[in-house]
Amino acid sequence: MKPQNLILLLVITAFTACTKTTEQPKTTSWSSFYQKQTGKPVSMVFASYKTTMIANGKDTSLLRFSAADSTDMEIMDASFSFEISVKGDADLIETDGSTPELISTTDTMKIWKSKLENGIKKLQLVAGTTPGIVKVEAKTEGLWSASHEIHTIPGNTVLMTPTPEQIKPSPNIPTKMVGADISFLPQLESREMKFTDNGVEADAISILKNHGINYIRLRIFVNPENKEGYAPEKGFCGLDSTLIMAKRVKAAGLNLLLDFHYSDTWADPQKQFKPKVWENLTFEELTVTLKEYTKQVLTKLNEQGTPPKMVQIGNEINHGVVWPEGHVANLDNLATLLKAGSEAVHEVTPSAKVMMHLALGGQNEESVFWFDNMIARGVEFDIIGLSYYPRWHCTLDDLDSNMRDLIQRYGKDVNVVEYSAYKKEIHDMVFSLPDNRGNGACIWEPLNTWSRVFDRQGKSLESLKIYDEISRKYLAN
Repeated sequence: MKPQNLILLLVITAFTACTKTTEQPKTTSWSSFYQKQTGKPVSMVFASYKTTMIANGKDTSLLRFSAADSTDMEIMDASFSFEISVKGDADLIETDGSTPELISTTDTMKIWKSKLENGIKKLQLVAGTTPGIVKVEAKTEGLWSASHEIHTIPGNTVLMTPTPEQIKPSPNIPTKMVGADISFLPQLESREMKFTDNGVEADAISILKNHGINYIRLRIFVNPENKEGYAPEKGFCGLDSTLIMAKRVKAAGLNLLLDFHYSDTWADPQKQFKPKVWENLTFEELTVTLKEYTKQVLTKLNEQGTPPKMVQIGNEINHGVVWPEGHVANLDNLATLLKAGSEAVHEVTPSAKVMMHLALGGQNEESVFWFDNMIARGVEFDIIGLSYYPRWHCTLDDLDSNMRDLIQRYGKDVNVVEYSAYKKEIHDMVFSLPDNRGNGACIWEPLNTWSRVFDRQGKSLESLKIYDEISRKYLAN
């Protein structure tokens, strides 16, 4: 989610956006939960149904524009003109192939004018032939703008499809998740922030547990104390900090999901910075080091009696890990690194479930591309993790369709391991997936960001009570 200029991204054959590649049973529409007929728009919403394209002059991606109110509901009677700027080698066309109104062009940027019709506008982005990063922004006066980075690279990567024998269904994971990523907690407490519920001060972890949370997700960086790391000198979310937090999670009787970032700072689709101490390693050394680091962390957790129940091998890794070697353009390298991480989990904490986590909540064909190429290259895992933020990851209906298709294709449980909005709806959707394949969901940083459940003074909000209902409905059995 954090914007950054980094390297070129992914090769993928031309595909249309977020539509299913195999026929799926008809599902209930979720549109009533994210659309309303009228209201006051406060922001543009822009979903790119591909975040990665091939620079072949013809690959296209559907772009969907809308306007949302202060509660993130799309306004269906919104009707106004807006501008779309494209910086990089790409063009816009209408969905019927005609050309929208071009109002400005330079050597590096083009700007088109368009208009919402019945609250929605769809256009097509056409990749050029020069690999690079394409930045697309939608804006109009008086509303917050919305943007995406679309990454393109040459089309010489070998694409693979797994054989039926390589697709190994995993057993249902018996422990369902109603989780929360609260990795910021030590930082908040260092600022002397206290948490209260119904006027009573208590540990934030205990408060969450009392309202039905049964899983805590913690991110871990390699050396966050580095000058350019996540927490210079302080080392928040490093190994020592994580060990302390793991003890607190264990003492509260909650399950631990460990999220390896394999970086000294944030790792996400726009950046996967290699840890500084790994910078001069050969690829072979890098692979060994990633595995040994993973083993070291898990061993320390085991030794203090706090093994994780689930482990992510990387964070939002649809564009790879430890760039450039593990960039998704280098599919063989990426698979090798992911296998090294998974092997470490199996060797040290064999009972832990291994998750592969993509920031592609509603982008089905891109999800299929990634999993097909990793599974065909021998990557094994237990559960699929997805991020879902409506500003980037399409609609709730797209999320539902994507999860259903991935379950059918790969025989794995699915977890919305990062979300913020639509707390109740996300859980209702996940826990209604076929074959009991919805493992659960994990809200991202509810203590102090976005759709928070505590105010800025640490007082619990009414929204926290949603989890009482979710827990009673889905964890009682």
